[in-house]
Amino acid sequence: MRRYLLYALLLIGSIAYGGERKLLTMEDAILNRNLAPKNYAIRFSKENPKIYEHPKGSIIEQYDIRTGKLIDTVPIRIGMPNPFRNRASVKDNNVIWHDADGKQHKITDFTDKNIVCGQSVSRNEFGISGGLFPSPDNSFVAFYQKDESRVTTFPLLDITSRTGSLVEIKYPMNGMASERVKVGVYNVASKMVVYLAVTDFDEERYLTNLSWSPDSKTIYVQVLNRAQKEMHLNAYDAQTGIFVATILTEKNDRWVEPQNPLHFIDNDRFIYTTDNRDGYKNLYLHTLSKGTTERLTKVDADVAYVAHDARNVYYYSAEVSPVEQHLFSLSLRSGKVRRLTRDAGWHNCTISPDGKHFIDNYSSLDVPRVVAVGSTDGKIYREVFRAENPSKDYNYSTIELGSVRSACGKYNNHYRLIKPLDFDENKKYPVILYVYGGPHSQMVRNSFQAQLRRWEMYMAQRGYVVFVMDNRGTLNQGTEYEKAIHRQCGKAEMEDQVAGLQWLLSHKWADRERVGVHGWSYGGFMTISLMTHYPEIFKVGVAGGPVIDWKWYEVMYGERYMETEKTNPEGFAATSLIAQAKNLKGKLLICQGAIDDVVVWQHSLSFIDACIDNGVAVDYFPYPRSKHNVYGKWRVHLMQKVTDYFEDYLR
Repeated sequence: MRRYLLYALLLIGSIAYGGERKLLTMEDAILNRNLAPKNYAIRFSKENPKIYEHPKGSIIEQYDIRTGKLIDTVPIRIGMPNPFRNRASVKDNNVIWHDADGKQHKITDFTDKNIVCGQSVSRNEFGISGGLFPSPDNSFVAFYQKDESRVTTFPLLDITSRTGSLVEIKYPMNGMASERVKVGVYNVASKMVVYLAVTDFDEERYLTNLSWSPDSKTIYVQVLNRAQKEMHLNAYDAQTGIFVATILTEKNDRWVEPQNPLHFIDNDRFIYTTDNRDGYKNLYLHTLSKGTTERLTKVDADVAYVAHDARNVYYYSAEVSPVEQHLFSLSLRSGKVRRLTRDAGWHNCTISPDGKHFIDNYSSLDVPRVVAVGSTDGKIYREVFRAENPSKDYNYSTIELGSVRSACGKYNNHYRLIKPLDFDENKKYPVILYVYGGPHSQMVRNSFQAQLRRWEMYMAQRGYVVFVMDNRGTLNQGTEYEKAIHRQCGKAEMEDQVAGLQWLLSHKWADRERVGVHGWSYGGFMTISLMTHYPEIFKVGVAGGPVIDWKWYEVMYGERYMETEKTNPEGFAATSLIAQAKNLKGKLLICQGAIDDVVVWQHSLSFIDACIDNGVAVDYFPYPRSKHNVYGKWRVHLMQKVTDYFEDYLR
């Protein structure tokens, strides 16, 4: 697959020269030079869009993709993460600067293990995925510094030592003390560090989506209060760390969730993403000199920023359908909108640096993969690769896409449905509901096989009807749809899942007496919730890594949706599964990794304890060396365990 993407990338370069022509053959790039596809890296930039690079041993070779000729080699210095420019790295929770000569300079030098520098913070919420932020001109590097000294620990059991041992992890639980985050800024020239003078809210605020101004003089930080109901977009002077101004503010009685950095057009204008203003996640243009914020994507659908140039903004939109992703362009001058992707499906696109062309990599329910190259003016759209169906030689059932009205009657919830092989509508079949249902998820898309999990097809081959549906609280249907779960996680989700299931069970071929449910993590929470709230429907369930009570879940995620026991006692009481254990009637198997650091072991063990107290039979299977997700040979064992449980009790 990688070599076709490489061809498409090279083809973009050739279009700029007036047509398709050979730039660098696959034989020269792969066979003659003995390179594995995983080592390829195409690097486009406005300064030099014609260089193709790849690592080879201790050097990096550079090629002119117009001629295919080697033009330079650069040695990789020991201890230098990136041979092309100065940069920072992290070692032993501290930040180190590697200069142009390969020398290392300590930016931070903390010995206290509670102080962590240069790494992700806030448990990767709010779009945070790293802790180092170099300025555009590389004269500064900003970094996160978190103090976890007040955060409680949770013990994980390591059975691999001779007598067993406990590994303590920092785990900030809902309503308890959280980490305190700062942003440091290292000046490469002076070798000095300053810290941004953030004074908003209290010390347990969140500092998210760090963005640099194009001239490297200003750092923008989205400062969110711990309650996640108010956000200040602040500007700070990079040289001194001094607060400059609050650019804009977001408030919401349910939650504010900044997930996207700013994208600067120039020093005065940037593109900003929020779902807090017009009912959908849209793009806005803020002009600093005027203090104005203008809605760019004026569409009642969720959108996502892709790229921009001096003329246009490129973005994905769900306006065609919530289960499809299409690329659009919007003129910054005229506001004209153009849809760039053509066929139905889920499109992932890459824009060339000059903004003139794009790669379209997409699939749909019955289309495995297509790679096409187009021009952003809409004049060129050329398919360069179409994949064969990888399952064409397998005995697969048909996958159906459709929708069912939500329990509130306002929305269409989209599903995928797989019927057994040799389906006979005059027979009755057992039903398995596979569920996740939590925030930031979308289980059903018009992509190849609708995001099928192969286990679903395996169960359909064994004679089960398998049903998967997205509910309120998930992505791509606007703010009200997503925030319907506020303070009552599980309530709207269960109502929708049951509404979808009742539609399914209205068909004579679906056996009402044999209905099962399976899910992991939030889906494990949903599985047990459904089993205990609707015991008359669900006969068998398998819950993996389930949340049992939101008071034991982490601060960042849990407080956003549920707040705290102090502010929302009714919601915590209604959603806790401890009190529901007595209502369990069907056969339930709980599986969990014993060293789960996301949904800690306290959840499932507490539910087992409640079942014992209430004389309720329940089955339990731990994976002693697995974390939240079970991988490798343990995964094979897990899925066989899940399969056997349904075979034993739902047949």
